[in-house]
Amino acid sequence: MGIIAWIIIGLLAGAIAKALMPGKDPGGIIITMLIGIVGGLLGGWLGKVVFGVDSIDGFFDLSTWIAAIVGSVILLALYRLVAGNRHSHRHA
Repeated sequence: MGIIAWIIIGLLAGAIAKALMPGKDPGGIIITMLIGIVGGLLGGWLGKVVFGVDSIDGFFDLSTWIAAIVGSVILLALYRLVAGNRHSHRHA
């Protein structure tokens, strides 16, 4: 898949991850989009490393989307953990 396809999948996976994990994030829409793109790549990599499957088969394959969404959810949770802690220490 090309870089444009990964950007599209990442943007959509980031939006889906945000819908699955609602709440106020320390960043805005740009951060959510970047988390989606990087999370999609993370999900594909984790699929290969952990499960030994090629989860990056094509744009319309379900495994590609699941990997991208799972990676985005993981990255969004980590971002909230790190940025939320940093944000709460500033106001303390």
